Amino acid sequence: MLAASTITNTGPTTINGDLGLSPGTSVTGFPPGQVNGTIHTTDAIAAQAEDDLTAAYNDAASRPTTATVPVELGGTTKTPGVYASPAGTFGITGALTLDGQGDPDAVFIFKAASTLITASASSVNLVNGARAANVFWLVGSSATLGTYSILRGNVLALASITVTTGVIVDGRILARTAAVTLDSNTITRPAAIQQPVNTNTTLTTSVNPAAVNQPVTFTATVLAAAGTSIPTGYVVFTDRSNLIRVAAVDNTGHAVFTITRLGAGLHLINAVYLGTPQFAQSESRTIYELVR
Repeated sequence: MLAASTITNTGPTTINGDLGLSPGTSVTGFPPGQVNGTIHTTDAIAAQAEDDLTAAYNDAASRPTTATVPVELGGTTKTPGVYASPAGTFGITGALTLDGQGDPDAVFIFKAASTLITASASSVNLVNGARAANVFWLVGSSATLGTYSILRGNVLALASITVTTGVIVDGRILARTAAVTLDSNTITRPAAIQQPVNTNTTLTTSVNPAAVNQPVTFTATVLAAAGTSIPTGYVVFTDRSNLIRVAAVDNTGHAVFTITRLGAGLHLINAVYLGTPQFAQSESRTIYELVR
């Protein structure tokens, strides 16, 4: 991770890699944040990293655009290429899939002349050999990553980067001229090859139908499709696509919450496992919860 002016952290952020700041001098919030690497503040290594970032930014900016696509990337699948939007911005709501088409050297570049904004609980998924190390988000101004979203790739921002609560980044956060702001995040320098294990998410309810104001407990169970490892991370519960709760997956693979404010009527409850760099996102079938 790299910034130019300041790095500010709130909460138990974990950075699996190095942290650099140049020419600024203010790094705050470590601890409680943890850096599993080396912190370089206004030293020769941080200064060289800023020079390298400028070179990488200019190189990516000079790549010819191969496709101009709508601002909203969520719900789409992209193959290797250099992408721009007519509005000069990109947003991700839901899931964006990057398909490497069997080529581990496939490169994806998304050029946003102004901003990159990801929605809460959005994700970038890699399939068929795509690697986070070869995904680049070129941002002409500032980037904002929404709560509990998962971004894969390297963010190269001309100005600032704001990483809000619970965001997971499989990649690098690099700000050329301004600040990086963190809040209870996990940022991991991408491995040479990273293919997440597929998962399956199921959802159950404690009572159906339920009476108005009767407590109802929803349990999401997240299992790996292969191997014996238990997925980690978060599950988002929605009612007709409206966010009602975010819950952590425990050491048995369950995310559980109890609600008493379901009004009378039919509720369409879904559970979406957000995934991690090690485990792919998955979604449960809908439960039709009747309250009367």
